[in-house]
Amino acid sequence: MIRFLYLSILLLTTGGICHCQNDSAFYYFDRVTPSSELSSRIDHEKNISNKNFYKLIYYSKQRQTDSMLRYVTALEKDQSLSKSKHPKILYFKAYYYRIIQNDSLSFLYHYKAFLSAEKLQDTLTTLAALSGLAQSYDYNTNNPYRLDYLNLLESKAKEYNNVSYQIIQTFLKGNYYQLRDQNKKAATFYNKALQFDFKKRDSTTLLYALNSLGVLYEENLKIPDSALYYFQKKLKIIKTNKSFQFPSNYFSSYNNIANAYKSKTNFDLAEYYYKLADSIELRENNVFYKAMLKENLSDLYAKQGDYESAYANLSAYNILSDSIKLEEQQTSIARIKEEFDNEKLRADNLESEAKRKQNQNIAIGLAGSLALGSIIVFLLFKNTKRKQILAEKEKELESQKLATVLKEQELTTIDAMIEGQEKERQRIANDLHDDLGGLMATVKLHFNALKDKQTPELYTKTNQLIDEAYDKVRTVAHAKNSGVIAKQGLLKAVQQMADKVSASNKITISVIDHGLDDRLENSLELTIFRIIQELITNVIKHANATEANIHITNHENSLNIMVEDNGKGFKANQITKTKKGMGISSIDKRVAYLDGTMTIESEHHQGTTIIIDIPI
Repeated sequence: MIRFLYLSILLLTTGGICHCQNDSAFYYFDRVTPSSELSSRIDHEKNISNKNFYKLIYYSKQRQTDSMLRYVTALEKDQSLSKSKHPKILYFKAYYYRIIQNDSLSFLYHYKAFLSAEKLQDTLTTLAALSGLAQSYDYNTNNPYRLDYLNLLESKAKEYNNVSYQIIQTFLKGNYYQLRDQNKKAATFYNKALQFDFKKRDSTTLLYALNSLGVLYEENLKIPDSALYYFQKKLKIIKTNKSFQFPSNYFSSYNNIANAYKSKTNFDLAEYYYKLADSIELRENNVFYKAMLKENLSDLYAKQGDYESAYANLSAYNILSDSIKLEEQQTSIARIKEEFDNEKLRADNLESEAKRKQNQNIAIGLAGSLALGSIIVFLLFKNTKRKQILAEKEKELESQKLATVLKEQELTTIDAMIEGQEKERQRIANDLHDDLGGLMATVKLHFNALKDKQTPELYTKTNQLIDEAYDKVRTVAHAKNSGVIAKQGLLKAVQQMADKVSASNKITISVIDHGLDDRLENSLELTIFRIIQELITNVIKHANATEANIHITNHENSLNIMVEDNGKGFKANQITKTKKGMGISSIDKRVAYLDGTMTIESEHHQGTTIIIDIPI
């Protein structure tokens, strides 16, 4: 039954667990984001460096190792690549080695990605790299997972207030204890993970936690009824959500349910689910999983006394097992050679490091006396300045508090103004429609009586004027809630705005939507339209761009808006919470009012991407 447990853990640790929302690299890498959306981004990207970067993400998402290595190599040689992307390249290189099961190099590049991301204050890559380090093999205890990096991941996830990685860390800690047969602790952490508020992008981890609890009750605690509860709950989620309908998810669910029924001695249902699992064609590790399935079927038939079927499945298992062993031997030879080369490289580095430290110690000794005197002088100076600095900080804190209050009041004023404007438009529209519109219709009715008089010219001209006035009244009356927004919706309004701007021939704007089939609530559509309108205004006024793309994606529980341009860009770190330019402050307040988040990605001469997530 060791193979049964290994299946569960293997599926959990090789899937590239990434649930970050605000960074476009991890947004596209996330399993919830459709691959078609990433393909569209690649097709519209004009910058070669950026195109190669998103191709690396695409092939990493597809786990195509040859293409992954190709684009990692190309990007490492690219001198024009933005520095902000360097930690992410290291992370995807680590992910490549993780897929091909080279634990040493996977650990090395995850660690490099972590250091690089920390230096650049790239919080999402820091967390992703720590997640990879936490899942590395612990050679001291001869078990998967590293407790030191799990604890560091927990600390950083709390520091950055990232709920997604708090969920991941809690789940991984459950795996850590389960693999060490500490069942009570494992169950505690799995159940703790289930207590989080799971957003759509975190729901993959929900499947993992349910699966692991089922394994815990089936394999370790020998309570198959509880195991069935969790396995069937996982299968129900898979069947009702297209984004989880992978062959591997169905295979593991059917196989695990069959094992639980076999433990309950319900052999008919066990055989039914084993055969369902056998009908699944897997994309990866197909031979390994099929061999395990044949072994399980052989055991099932033996328990039923059907020794002929048991022998047939055992023979099939042996054939598959031999092919696995041959492949493992070939892989082991290649890995041993690679490990030898790595050890030699590390030995050379250690020797160089030892010489460097020896020279460094001599320099430290010579500088010691001078440093001691300098420290004394410095401490005296620091003590003199400390009170002054504290007073300045207190003053700055009071200023920040006052600014916060003013911003909150300003946001309230803006919201009240928008609401008042909309109510006033509604009142005017109703008055025009109910009062003036009816009056004009009555005037036209009475005026028709003049038709038979002796003034046909006067009748014709006056009738035309009345028709024109009546049409204008109807136009205003039907524009009850910002014109096209009320009648045709957000997508049509954005498209018409893009067409009007593009007609100038100075900039081309494309609108790309995914899943926006139904209308949203009218006031929400209006606010989102104002946000997009302000973003495009910024592009026109400041970016000197020739192309811009507006992506609007409906993820059922949230709406993702991404506006990108190929303009001159700017240093995103200059846009802070206390100092925002180019109308960003107004946009940020609208987004915050909707409980959304906004992220700005920009580099000099690399264009700008603004990503907004709004819950719906």
